[in-house]
Amino acid sequence: MLGLCSSLAVTTKVENAYLMGLSVFIVLLFSEIVVSLIKKLVPDNIKIPVYIVIIGTFVTLLEMVLKEYINPLYQSLSIYLPLIVVNCIVLGRVLSVSSKSNLKTSIKDAIGISLGYMLALILIALLREVLGNNTITLVDSLSNITNFKVIINVFPKNNIIPMSFMTSPSGAFIILGLLMALFNKIGGEKNESN
Repeated sequence: MLGLCSSLAVTTKVENAYLMGLSVFIVLLFSEIVVSLIKKLVPDNIKIPVYIVIIGTFVTLLEMVLKEYINPLYQSLSIYLPLIVVNCIVLGRVLSVSSKSNLKTSIKDAIGISLGYMLALILIALLREVLGNNTITLVDSLSNITNFKVIINVFPKNNIIPMSFMTSPSGAFIILGLLMALFNKIGGEKNESN
């Protein structure tokens, strides 16, 4: 849950959510690979600063590549890309898995954690966008590259009044709170049946 906080601002569109998830995947994968390869070379008392520099390096490289080659994507994620450096999911996984495991385990961890993170962001974005704009945006900022847009209107325009506050930061926390309550309810029912 803590790792989602810095990314809630991005979840106004489904497109932004999966693109941020993909960005976190790239950073996490390469960070975990490097850390798993150099873990024996890094003294315990400077592990955290060294790992943050590694993560920061990959975030900076990702920003530079996106800005140069896929500028619409860079513009879409803009200020939120640097937040990957301080995302506790990335540093937490590097500290708890890569610094203690082999390369294969680190790669599997990066894939699994990134997919879960991306799915969580997509779920939050889907609910926020449908309730706030009555749309599902799959391709918009990348339309200059793909030469097409995919924005789906969910309900007929005259049948629903969008709740525009859902696309604000408060809407993100409302959706997150409702999802947490739902998952706690489901988890509680499973525990009671066992």
